[in-house]
Amino acid sequence: MNREKERASVRRLRLKLGLTQQSFWSRLGVTQSAGSRYETDRRLPEPVRKLIELAYGDRALAALRRLRA
Repeated sequence: MNREKERASVRRLRLKLGLTQQSFWSRLGVTQSAGSRYETDRRLPEPVRKLIELAYGDRALAALRRLRA
């Protein structure tokens, strides 16, 4: 998946869950500013993907996969 699609999919997932950047990323132990960078101009590291899965469950991971497609 290209970086632009990956960033957009994380943002769409957050919005689909109805969460602000602060609430979404703080649950993962990621600062809002780092989360913002992941959503706009940085590649999402594999450990952060795993944190999303742990924090938001398989449903969120499945949604992230669908958004990547």
